[in-house]
Amino acid sequence: MHEVDPADELVDVVDEHDQVIDTVTRAEMRRRRLRHRCTFVVVRTSDGGVLVHRRSEDKDLWPGAWDLAVGGVVTSGEDWERAARRELAEEVGVADVELEPIGAGAYSDDHVDEVARMWTVTWDGPVTFDDGEVVEAHVVTLDELRARLDRDRFVPDSRALLADHLLGE
Repeated sequence: MHEVDPADELVDVVDEHDQVIDTVTRAEMRRRRLRHRCTFVVVRTSDGGVLVHRRSEDKDLWPGAWDLAVGGVVTSGEDWERAARRELAEEVGVADVELEPIGAGAYSDDHVDEVARMWTVTWDGPVTFDDGEVVEAHVVTLDELRARLDRDRFVPDSRALLADHLLGE
């Protein structure tokens, strides 16, 4: 079975009300900066730690940056929660966990225009990086997270949508 190149994946383009208005390839969505759906899943440990991970240098957006959440683009016709579960399994090898919704939001900058749904999961087990999107991960305390947000380069979308929620600010 051959895998689809991520650039060729079909993505739904949505309007400001999250209604599908077009379907394009991921490459076209990126090139034209079209509004699309994406998921964010914060992985927490039972003692309150937060899993942060560094993205591969091969990522099409913000390569090598740190991230507060796993997740990604929802493919055309894909259910939000199914997309979140797929990304969680693909990026860090976590499956069969309860997703707790923590909100929805939108983020836009010079690189992306996205609507998002966000969840948190509790996971104390190992993480794996089988698909190559993640190259390292660490569980950090909230104080460590605060320091890392000041020191390290984090992807701007998850930072904007989740940092205040995580830090209680």
